[in-house]
Amino acid sequence: MAPSDHHDQPRPGRLLQRIARLLPFSASTTPLQATTYLLGISLFSISFLVFLNSAVSFVITDLIGLKEGVGDIVGTLGFVDELVALVACPVWGLASDRLGVRWVAVLGYAVIALALAVFVQARDVYPSLVLARILFALGATAAATMVTAILPVLTDDHATDAASSSAGAEGSGAAGRLARPNPRDSVAMSFESDATITPETFTRAASEDRASGSGEQGSGRKPSALAGLVGLFTGCGALVSLVFFLPLPAQFSKREGVTLADAVTYSFYVVATVSLLVAAFVFVGLRGLKGEEGKGWRMLLGLRKKGAHGSEAHGNKLHKPLPYHRLLLASIGLGFTDPHIALGYLGGFVARASTVAISLFIPPGSPHDPSPELKKECRAAYVLASILTGVAQFVALLCAPVFGYLSSRRWRGVNAPVTVATLCGVVGYSVFPTLQSPEFKDVDGRGGRGYVFLVVSLLGISQIGAIVSSLGSLGRGVLKTDVIRPQASQPQATDENAPLLESSNGTVPEEELVTSRVQLKGSIAGVYSLCGGAAILLLTKLGGYLFDVTSTGAPFYMMAVFNAILLAATLAIDLGRGIRARSEG
Repeated sequence: MAPSDHHDQPRPGRLLQRIARLLPFSASTTPLQATTYLLGISLFSISFLVFLNSAVSFVITDLIGLKEGVGDIVGTLGFVDELVALVACPVWGLASDRLGVRWVAVLGYAVIALALAVFVQARDVYPSLVLARILFALGATAAATMVTAILPVLTDDHATDAASSSAGAEGSGAAGRLARPNPRDSVAMSFESDATITPETFTRAASEDRASGSGEQGSGRKPSALAGLVGLFTGCGALVSLVFFLPLPAQFSKREGVTLADAVTYSFYVVATVSLLVAAFVFVGLRGLKGEEGKGWRMLLGLRKKGAHGSEAHGNKLHKPLPYHRLLLASIGLGFTDPHIALGYLGGFVARASTVAISLFIPPGSPHDPSPELKKECRAAYVLASILTGVAQFVALLCAPVFGYLSSRRWRGVNAPVTVATLCGVVGYSVFPTLQSPEFKDVDGRGGRGYVFLVVSLLGISQIGAIVSSLGSLGRGVLKTDVIRPQASQPQATDENAPLLESSNGTVPEEELVTSRVQLKGSIAGVYSLCGGAAILLLTKLGGYLFDVTSTGAPFYMMAVFNAILLAATLAIDLGRGIRARSEG
């Protein structure tokens, strides 16, 4: 076949490669891995939680047989869920730095499946239902935390660049051997790099950091763009639950001889089966992730074989993984030293709080009494709440890819997406409680107006803006490389690919290597989820208390304050970055 014919004929593989280039994934990410992350991890990360939160009242009333105090039981189960999440999120994150993000995600969905099956076996609230909810929380936090932990892995081009650079240097003696990525296990070792710094790679990393900060083309844009897709697919996952999972009890109950209790049981079994299928999909689809080599059960349990990896190790000794407490402290410390990580943590706090505020406090009445009796008495109010929350989530769904595209861009040195999102939050959450009525038309002189849709749209924009911007900022922070400056004088490099830092015996001293934050991605994701869990507890407990004893607008004013704090933080970071750039220029 002539070369021209070879290029003219379309092939499925070539088409997939072209599509992959348009998506914000690194060159090392396979189409299967990208598909698994979007359709497996992101799509179903909250689907099962949405189903359980909506169906748990049927378990209480139809399976256990309780008709009184349903709202209090539901509230207690939700509180237990958040308490477990506060502990489980960082634990899963820390575990993934040794076990691997793939295994943690698989375990998460497998545990969710087991918990859903156990739920319909419960015949009392204490301890059966509470233990089932704890089990579900363990699985759900694993799945949710891995959404954040996997994102940097799929957008990290540095490993590919290093491999390409080392391949070009192969055969050039000691310089080429040192430039080749170290084949030892890519886990959180003693804060050292898997690749040696060369003038070429150092210059490339510096230019990419500048590009990610200024909004130009660079690797810093990929985490933000992928975060936008994550927001889109996560929203679609909630729709999957609403459209396919929640109607299952009604569909089963239409069959002859099937009681409502049986219908609820069958529905939980079906959703549990789906969760198992997702676990299998993730197990197959996330094989071979870059940077995850060597992680697994032996590493988690400390059963790794000691010794060198062979001739390719070139004399580099193996280092013990960092203790869990050091991983956690390092991840927390980055929140105080790196603006990207700090903005990610604070944005995650606001994002999770926004989700609760929209879903929990917009319905009129007590947020702690979602009992069937109250719903019957206030059916119109709950229909209105469904419409308003539906509008907010629909607007958020539409804006997710827009924020993903814009999140790494700046306007005159200002992080415009975060600024817009927080301003929408401050205005929306301040205006909503001042409305004479949340209705979209005037009924019986209550004063409803159509502009309530505009107000709840601002809430949706604020929510998705915080979610996408925080994930993108966290991804950019994880992909940054900390260069540890040498103490001794630096030798002159004669070759562009020769190591900058090389001792007399041809090896690179440990203290002069670089720190790869990708090794901490699981721990950072755990702290990110921890911030979100703390926000939910604060808003539900303090906000709920103020909702009952002071004003129904109290939770919304709290959200306005949260958004104002995030706005002040991002403006301060941008101002400091601008001052630093002018001083260096």
